[in-house]
Amino acid sequence: MTTESPAESPSVADLLAADRREPDAAQFGGGVTSVQQHTALRASVRRLTTLLGEALTRHEGAELLELVERVRGLARQPSDDALVATLDEVDPARAVVLARAFTAYFQLANTAEQLHRLAELEAGDDGPLAATVGRVADALADGSLERDDLERILGAVEYRPVFTAHPTEASRRSVLRLLRKVAEVAGRLDEQQPAGRRARDERRLAELVDLLWQTDELRVVKPEPMDEARTAVYYLRSIATEVVPELLEELDRRLATLDVALPADARPLRFGTWAGGDRDGNPNVTPAVTLEILRLQHLAGLNELHAMVGEILTEMTPSTRVVEITDELRASLEADAEALPVTWGNVRRLNAEEPYRVKLSFVRVKLQLTRERLRAGTPHEPGRHYRTVDELVADLSVARDSLLAGGDTLLGDGAILRLLRTAVAFGTGLATMDVREHSGKAHAALAELYDRLGETGADGVAYADLDRAGRIAVLEREMASPRPLTGAHATHLGDLGEAATASLDLVRTIREALDEHGDGVVETYIVSMTHDVDDLYAVVVLAREVGLVDLGAETRPATARIGFAPLFETVAELEAAGPLLEALLSEPSYRRLVAARGDVQEIMLGYSDSSKDAGIAASQWQIHRAQRALRDIAARHGVALRLFHGRGGSVGRGGGPTAEAIMSQPYGSLTGPIKITEQGEVISDKYGLPGLGRRNLEGALAAVVEASVLHRRSLLPSDVLEGWNATMDVVAAAGQTAYRALVRDPALVPFFVSATPVDELGRMNIGSRPAKRPGGAGGLDDLRAIPWVFGWTQSRIILPGWYGVGSGLAAALEDGRGETLREMYGSWAFFRTFLSNVQMTLAKTDLDIAEAYVEALVPAEHRGLFGSIREEHARTVEHVLDVTGQAALLEGAPVLNRTLALRDTYLAPLHALQVALLRRVRDLPEGTEADPDVQRALLLTINGIAAGLRNTG
Repeated sequence: MTTESPAESPSVADLLAADRREPDAAQFGGGVTSVQQHTALRASVRRLTTLLGEALTRHEGAELLELVERVRGLARQPSDDALVATLDEVDPARAVVLARAFTAYFQLANTAEQLHRLAELEAGDDGPLAATVGRVADALADGSLERDDLERILGAVEYRPVFTAHPTEASRRSVLRLLRKVAEVAGRLDEQQPAGRRARDERRLAELVDLLWQTDELRVVKPEPMDEARTAVYYLRSIATEVVPELLEELDRRLATLDVALPADARPLRFGTWAGGDRDGNPNVTPAVTLEILRLQHLAGLNELHAMVGEILTEMTPSTRVVEITDELRASLEADAEALPVTWGNVRRLNAEEPYRVKLSFVRVKLQLTRERLRAGTPHEPGRHYRTVDELVADLSVARDSLLAGGDTLLGDGAILRLLRTAVAFGTGLATMDVREHSGKAHAALAELYDRLGETGADGVAYADLDRAGRIAVLEREMASPRPLTGAHATHLGDLGEAATASLDLVRTIREALDEHGDGVVETYIVSMTHDVDDLYAVVVLAREVGLVDLGAETRPATARIGFAPLFETVAELEAAGPLLEALLSEPSYRRLVAARGDVQEIMLGYSDSSKDAGIAASQWQIHRAQRALRDIAARHGVALRLFHGRGGSVGRGGGPTAEAIMSQPYGSLTGPIKITEQGEVISDKYGLPGLGRRNLEGALAAVVEASVLHRRSLLPSDVLEGWNATMDVVAAAGQTAYRALVRDPALVPFFVSATPVDELGRMNIGSRPAKRPGGAGGLDDLRAIPWVFGWTQSRIILPGWYGVGSGLAAALEDGRGETLREMYGSWAFFRTFLSNVQMTLAKTDLDIAEAYVEALVPAEHRGLFGSIREEHARTVEHVLDVTGQAALLEGAPVLNRTLALRDTYLAPLHALQVALLRRVRDLPEGTEADPDVQRALLLTINGIAAGLRNTG
């Protein structure tokens, strides 16, 4: 029986929920935001919405503003008959403008909330890093932490947000950029200003709000993978220049109080991307697209580094008439002068006695030439270009080392160190790409390759017809064999089939990317729908064919230019995760591959499909149990575990505050490195303002440090934890039973399709990936988790975030475990975080609004399900309050309650308008196309509700 760490008290998770998705969410686990702060927020919202009202009047006339206010007022009335009548009379063109008005309100209100959230955080304590370092200092002082252990663990710490291309951001990038400008100007107006500057800013703010009204909120065409990559690059460039240099300097400063030096080449922060690499179910991500996006990333990264070097170059003016330099720097300058004679000729007349300035001039020119080489596709020239970021880091390090050798720590630990750390964190390409592909693709490829060779498994069975055990046996032999299946590095494919060609093209593309940009640009091949070890082995064999892997003979070390990670997505797969890892690490060839990757094995845990499969209680608990098993097995094999959490934005897809999620992991499962997806609207909410980006990254990084350093072992008695485990088993099992009873009801799919705008989501143009899996029969299993959550959220049922929890808690209470549940909530970070996230979702759920969807849109024969939903909702609210000891949901977050109430005054009319428009579309005779304005207005309501709830998927 494994044991679990106690709750942190009070820890980073209490001090920082900066990334909770509500304006006052930082107060959810800690104190209460003051009434004065809330009043100030409302004043900011009023200022922006007043400007919006003026823009509406200018462009649409005063009658539109009157209609907006009339609809808003009617939406607050107990009876909605007058509202329904009013909306039924609105013509399609007017419906478009009405939907736009309410959407613009939410966009501006969200911007004001972000500004005030940031102001509250910055006005508070010294920040989560300071708090974490304080607790580490206490552990050093009381002897519970050894300094050698601290330095070893800190050397492995790495928090990596991975920006995905998942289609959950409803707002266009053009709108997001406008809103950032609104935030910048509005933020200045909240400060003391001279009268003249204030007048200019007020004029500029009015201009921006007016421009926002004139900008189309909807994408005209469906985005392509390159568009998604540009969005990721947009945020990564901002983070690289405006956030990370100061944050890493702060980490360095805090650790110095412990007499711990953060090495210049340490990577406590690193960034990843799936844009261009996530092929699972997205036929638009081709090998050519992958290479094109990597080139885009590197050109953008080189541009930023070139600008950063240019910025500090003019400051690096120490002269050899005053200071001495090292022999290493002198030799480096001589080599640069020989490789770049034109640059040397340009700088030596004026700057020859300023070696640091000369060195950075060479660096800047190399970055420029590297950028030009990528654009032209010409070969790499050593000494003139950077092929990898390591070469850039070496150039910067030789200059910094010379400064430090001369005793100049202020300059050596100043701008050049900030630049060096930024280069280490981002590389020349801003983010490391992961490639994800479905497990079935590799097996289909190998079936064709083995058929081509005329080889079969035992008893003459073709590869495609082998059972799982047969495939494992064939692939284990293949991995141990040095022979190629296709010829040397698969350069002549001949008559290979379509599946083999596609899979080999993919691994060959990875090899080409590594050759072009350096090892590490693509790090991991993630195998989705991993059921057993053969799903990993199949990809390893294909990678061997193109030279990415060479397991060779046991007498020499293996090589592996990329790693391979299983993705466990359903509850059944999560249950099998431990045994699968045991089998992987026990297979000699695969174990040699892991050794070649530095004895690191990555595992990806999927939240979305497991929740859609079994409900949130079973999903969250099984992920937690899987982590425990994976932790123990990896430790027995001497392997470091890098867990990759595939979390969405909504609670139903694993969302919630990142820091709290990190702190609630099983003890010992985090030993330094961790990856967590950032998706869609979460990215814009966290990183749209540099200040919020800084606080969110600082909070998550502090949590990684604290969990890695201080939560390595359990501090609670095993009998207590066994009782907690048994109680959570009851909650999860009963919750799963209740959830599956609902989703397996034949009425569920027609109810869901009728009661939500899920069919309309495909027209939103918010992502390049299809909403449904190809080749399915059109049932629930074929629907991806994002539209599943998105649809329920739009109609305010938000079922994936809470359904089944009430039944689970009820079963535990009936079993006499009430006191245990309350003890768990008070002392177990996992359970407290789980219930806090469920509570937040319950607060956003509004079944009175949902009833309007059901009554107007769901056929009578399927409406009975809504009764079951109401019963489970009431049960969940009752038992959550019982366990948490509250009289009402969010009792400890009054400002959040008031903010949600404020939003509802504008959400209610949008919901009513959406219902009216859905009814118009669905009442049309079969085969009749809806009025284009009706369709546009409907999509705008979807956009507006998403903006109002701050959750799309």
